Formats: sequence, C-alpha cells, structure tokens
Amino acid sequence: MTLCPIALLAGCKKCPVFSVCPLKGFIGDYRKEGKTQTAQKADKKNK
Repeated sequence: MTLCPIALLAGCKKCPVFSVCPLKGFIGDYRKEGKTQTAQKADKKNK
C-alpha cells in the first residue's frame, strides 16, 4: 500500500529525496528490479 503523498502523485523515482529515503519500499511504490525479474522468471517456469 502506498502511503507517501509524493509516491501517490509522481512515484518514488521522481521524488527529490529518493536516493536517501529509507522507507521507499515500505510507504512508497518502489520495488527492487532484481525481485521483480526473479518473480517474472519464476512465473514463466511455473506455466
């Protein structure tokens, strides 16, 4: 769930404090690309 007002409007990557934000994965919409890619590969293998 996205709680950060900046993440709701523009997204985490467009935020001016993105590089130093410790909570971007918890209250923002930021997802690590490694986890996303791994999940996509697992989905393809399961089909």
